Amino acid sequence: MRFIRLHALLAVLTLLAVAGCATVGSPAQPDGGNGPGNDQFPVTIEHVFGRTTIESRPTKIITLGVTDADAVLALGTTPIAVTGYTFYPETGLGPWAEELIHGDRPLRLQSDAEPNLEQLAALEPDLIIGVSAGFEQDVYDRLSQIAPTIARPAEHAAYTVPMDAATRLIVTALGRSAEGDRLIEQAEQALSGAAADHPQFKGRTATVMLPFQGKYGAYTPTDARGRVMAQLGFRLPERLGALDDGKSYFIEVSPERLDLVDGDVLILLADQPADRSFTDKDKVLQALPVVRDGRTIIPDTDTRGAMTYNSVLSIPYAVERLVPELQRVLG
Repeated sequence: MRFIRLHALLAVLTLLAVAGCATVGSPAQPDGGNGPGNDQFPVTIEHVFGRTTIESRPTKIITLGVTDADAVLALGTTPIAVTGYTFYPETGLGPWAEELIHGDRPLRLQSDAEPNLEQLAALEPDLIIGVSAGFEQDVYDRLSQIAPTIARPAEHAAYTVPMDAATRLIVTALGRSAEGDRLIEQAEQALSGAAADHPQFKGRTATVMLPFQGKYGAYTPTDARGRVMAQLGFRLPERLGALDDGKSYFIEVSPERLDLVDGDVLILLADQPADRSFTDKDKVLQALPVVRDGRTIIPDTDTRGAMTYNSVLSIPYAVERLVPELQRVLG
């Protein structure tokens, strides 16, 4: 596993925290908790399942949302338990977050949508964060009996909460809203800076596509992976974009209609052996000009993971790894 400038990222985050308020914790040290830059408790969070009041600063935090741990770790606090995408089955955390762990490693939970409630209760949390989680009202009601629980904003479907909205919700729950703004700005600057440095990206067509169950899913800008490409200046190929009705985070594409994804760049999420074998044998896919002409990128697992997590920590990591590949295929 190759770590790219992670120590530099930690330094930047530390400087941001120090510049804003010397008493606010940074990712280089555990959260100090009670400085003038912190919010006052209690705080009340509105979300899809109602309102949650957090009476005092939480210290034993469970992050049920698959990407929620990143924002907590960026504030210098280590959750006691986390979920995560299947890219990282042992820890749930990507390489951009690993060095921010203080003390005991978080317990890896197995489900964000149907968690083991007895397991969670035994951990005695004082806050459960489920912003990027898939649980429904009945599970929320039971989680709330264990500890104050926050969920996604009402205006977003499960797993589609943008980085900035998710981060603001989490940092507010932790009483660190001012520092959260700086973290969001840093992540957004990584994308906007890359777009400004590479004006040749603007207006070019690109598809991020995943093979599954004998067909493909092309991610829209509603999804984290599609959103990264859009923020770098790319757009969907015209005929594919015409199928985006805004109701789903991906467009299903049959092997017979792969012509829809032909464009300037194809990001093919086929880093797993079975997926790579399937795509290599797909004669229609291999005949597309974007593939035939060498303008296809197959990201490694960490780059794919960073695009998918789309957090204040993973975005700079994704930009550093993806942008050179885009330069290579576009010339």
